[in-house]
Amino acid sequence: MAEKRDYYEVLGLQKNATEDEIKKAYRQMAKKYHPDLHPGDAQAEAAFKECNEAYEVLSDADKKARYDRFGHAGVDPNYGAGQGGGFGGFGGFGGGGMEFDLGDIFSSFFGGGFGGGQHTNPNAPQRGSDVQANVTISFEEAAKGCKKTVDVNRIEVCDVCSGSGAAPGTTTQTCTECNGRGQVTVQQRTMLGTMTTQKACPKCGGKGTIIPTPCSKCRGAGRYRKTAKVEVNIPAGIADRQAINIRSEGNKGTNGGPAGDLRVGVNVRPHPFFERDGYNVWYEVNVSFAQAALGAELTVPTLDGNVKYTLPSGTQPGDVFKLKDRGIPNLNGRGRGDQLLRINVEVPKKLNEKQKELLRAYAEACGETPSAGESKGGIFGKKRK
Repeated sequence: MAEKRDYYEVLGLQKNATEDEIKKAYRQMAKKYHPDLHPGDAQAEAAFKECNEAYEVLSDADKKARYDRFGHAGVDPNYGAGQGGGFGGFGGFGGGGMEFDLGDIFSSFFGGGFGGGQHTNPNAPQRGSDVQANVTISFEEAAKGCKKTVDVNRIEVCDVCSGSGAAPGTTTQTCTECNGRGQVTVQQRTMLGTMTTQKACPKCGGKGTIIPTPCSKCRGAGRYRKTAKVEVNIPAGIADRQAINIRSEGNKGTNGGPAGDLRVGVNVRPHPFFERDGYNVWYEVNVSFAQAALGAELTVPTLDGNVKYTLPSGTQPGDVFKLKDRGIPNLNGRGRGDQLLRINVEVPKKLNEKQKELLRAYAEACGETPSAGESKGGIFGKKRK
């Protein structure tokens, strides 16, 4: 298999490129290699896919940071995922961050937390934490909706010990330090006298039980980190940087508690021809001077395929026409935006003698004097500086 090119090289960027520079470079490269402009060209199709892959990584802050640090290995879905025990993997955005028990933090300062020294029962069901993931989709997929499979780095219940932490065929035992209570009494001498407090048993961690023979897969934790594949339904009309919340697809809970949620951030690749404006879509149409003056039958691409549009005679540069209900579907399912056509009139840069003669005749018929205007920067005048 051929070695992958550097993603910055693919888009012609420096490593310190900004978000706007990345988006602009992608649009230029995507327009250059878009399959619609190169039908049947395998090389252009491969280059277009390479641009999409590069943009998917560099437009995602988390993936970009991992790619900058580890290269292609850093954005491999299997790279950094815990295989076996423990909670290895990347931290931060993406669901691989560390988890903290605020109850433990407060208890270390206030001797048992709030509420007069009450302790949270470590054996009570606890909800799993939420995780985050990203997905990159095309402009068309955002407009019409799609299904995507995302890799989620999350904590699962160990399938070997069913979450008990004990090796198969063994059981947990009552902690001899606290006799199964999960708490021990601690006396401290202070200026105010001897103070007696209760704290979690250091031997069993407050559970009241210990595991003589830990599970070999999760190493007694009862849970382990793995990369799971989750199918995400992306609704039609979603915009760039919006997120989808999926219930119960986050980290699994402890002691039979419910799982957390999965929050999927959606990155939409810019389109080389279309530009989104709310639920409307802008498209620039290039026409000749003759088409603008006389009118023409145009073929215009839309999100639903090519349509015919009759350009009226006398169209001016910058005129805007509307294709009703050809834009982005409303995210709540009510209605749809329009496609707006902005007209660019292309002035020919090179004319042969016959074309010049015809335009001179046209100018004279309009009462103009092109021969005098040529030397004064008129329609056939010298080039602009």
